Amino acid sequence: MKDIVFCSNNCFVLYSAALQAKNSENKESVPTLPQSPMKERPPKAFHQYSNNISTLDVHCLPQLQEKVSPPSSPPIMFPPAFEAAKVEAKPDELKVTVKLKPRLKAIHSSLEDCRPPSKKWKGMKWKKWSIQIVIPKGSFKPPCEEEIDEFLKKLGTTLKPDPVPKDYRKCCFCHEEGDGLTDGPARLLNLDLDLWVHLNCALWSTEVYETQAGALINVELALRRGLQMKCMFCHKMGATSGCHRLRCTNIYHFTCAIKAQCMFFKDKTMLCPMHKPKGTHEQELSYFAVFRRVYVQRDEVRQIASIVQRGERDHTFRVGSLIFHAVGQLLPQQMQAFHSSKALFPVGYEASRLYWSMRYANRRCRYLCSIEEKDGLPLFVIKVLEQGHEDLVLTDTTPK
Repeated sequence: MKDIVFCSNNCFVLYSAALQAKNSENKESVPTLPQSPMKERPPKAFHQYSNNISTLDVHCLPQLQEKVSPPSSPPIMFPPAFEAAKVEAKPDELKVTVKLKPRLKAIHSSLEDCRPPSKKWKGMKWKKWSIQIVIPKGSFKPPCEEEIDEFLKKLGTTLKPDPVPKDYRKCCFCHEEGDGLTDGPARLLNLDLDLWVHLNCALWSTEVYETQAGALINVELALRRGLQMKCMFCHKMGATSGCHRLRCTNIYHFTCAIKAQCMFFKDKTMLCPMHKPKGTHEQELSYFAVFRRVYVQRDEVRQIASIVQRGERDHTFRVGSLIFHAVGQLLPQQMQAFHSSKALFPVGYEASRLYWSMRYANRRCRYLCSIEEKDGLPLFVIKVLEQGHEDLVLTDTTPK
């Protein structure tokens, strides 16, 4: 009979025909078991070595008879690796010779090859999750800021500061209230007590000119003339910007001149729509914003005198950071002791000033200054008003 050779994991196993004879002898001595309806699979013998080089899975020889399953063969003990194991053969035993070869180690060219292979999850099914957003047909109008503010106000979740009081100051040229647009009438400037004028309304008046320091001259003269002139666009008094074409009597407010599409030039001249050139001009001025320091030249001493003459009225006179609240008064018997060579010290004088704090280097506080009488002499009182602290009162017999 022929020998059968199996090769698995670099191991060679030799089975001879004598194994069949031994199996036939064992069948005669061992009683047969009743045949089961299900066919049994040939068992497997697993042989594992301690050096973890290889794992052998040796199957039994195929059955010669289909009806009767042969008993499982006893496990074969293999010698350790890298050694040749020899089993002495007996006349009735199988002679097996096993020779194992070492497995060659692969040389990895990079660090990525040295990483252990990731596990492959078998039987796992991945599902894709998709989100669909359906927008209904029709026009959706987002809420405006006023609606959002009203909604938040109803919820009461936000703190809103008090509304800024309305500016009731009115320009004496164009009669519009409050500060104007930067690229338009611009900010309001104080002309006199309760008299205000827009910067560009005064600057573009025919009589007014600007000094190098930024002072506007002849604003009062333009105001007196404007009280008698009617605007060609709105037909109201106060127009001071006239057309520079010879013998042209068209005159406008500054804001009305912009609406009437008059042409302004860089040399501070203006032409009405009837006399302006067609098309664009290289000297045309299209931007009216003024960011430099501009003020109206006025006599402050005369303004203070007018306050005294008009009596107690609800007016605020401010120079820089100094605000006058009350001028005070002097009786004839007090004149000798309540004045110096440079100033008067009226009793009841009161003013406040916003100045740097004495406690903090980067804060400001309010100083309330007043003049009182003590033993026939003036007493100068300064009251320091600072948030978070008690009022501090300083007194002395001299203003310094």
